[in-house]
Amino acid sequence: MSTVNPALNKKALLIINPVAGRKLIQKNLCSVVRHIMEGGYLVTVAVTGKRNEARELASRFGGEYDLIVCAGGDGTMNECVSGMVDANLHCPFSIIPCGSTNDFAQTHDLQNEVLPAAKAIAAGRIRQYDIGCLDDRVFLHHALFGAFTRLAYSTDQSQKNRLGFGAYVLDGLRELPNLKSISMVLTVDGVREEGSYVFGTVSVNRNIAGIYTLPEESIGPADGKLAAVLMKAPKSVQEWDTLGRSILSGDPNCPMVKILVGEQIEAETEEDLEWSLDGESSGPRKKVCFSAKRGFLSVQG
Repeated sequence: MSTVNPALNKKALLIINPVAGRKLIQKNLCSVVRHIMEGGYLVTVAVTGKRNEARELASRFGGEYDLIVCAGGDGTMNECVSGMVDANLHCPFSIIPCGSTNDFAQTHDLQNEVLPAAKAIAAGRIRQYDIGCLDDRVFLHHALFGAFTRLAYSTDQSQKNRLGFGAYVLDGLRELPNLKSISMVLTVDGVREEGSYVFGTVSVNRNIAGIYTLPEESIGPADGKLAAVLMKAPKSVQEWDTLGRSILSGDPNCPMVKILVGEQIEAETEEDLEWSLDGESSGPRKKVCFSAKRGFLSVQG
């Protein structure tokens, strides 16, 4: 007679980045798998060993499963969801946050610890979220340029692990006075905006790069909207001081900060510009088009 729990009538694909953050998944893998099984899932574990492998795994095999679970940081999560987009998969998706900052989990008030996140999967609560697109690339949180952008993928990993987003902010504030301003033309739902900026982001949610939180009425988690936040290039010591205070206080109500919200955003520069998509480089581009896939991501947990 079989002793296997008959409730195991669903299948979950658990994609793991074993070196994410503080390598917490390596210490807790058995417990994580057990918690997912308690939700009725028979679990297949796949361990990544190189960049973009999570994307390939999700795209190639995700259609065979009732749930895809990502154990890693925001970069690994981006790869998994990119694979789901590639294969047009709409199955539920869960996150075991193992990165140094875990922006997505924090922004959406999801469990931000490994074992509580695994336990939450069994509860089965599902919430819908937009994902953003920069041309052919996906982002789940934000696309950045200028200050903080290079830091997202160049800051020392040990510093990220100790300080989280604080590592980016500390390094970013140090380099602000030396940044070159970037001339840009933005078109938001057909309305043209032109200026010079030291930092900018296009986000699919209210949390702007861990610096600002926009009002609830401005942008929702699954409304198809994008928020562009731009920091104008200061021209005096006083303006640098004003901008620095705005960043440190988290208050975007500053004459140096421009906020634009819309469903379609185009950005064009004279020189190649590199964007950071959830901490990964877009590669140099002069013109980019942003849009949102409304409610594409069904997050369970």
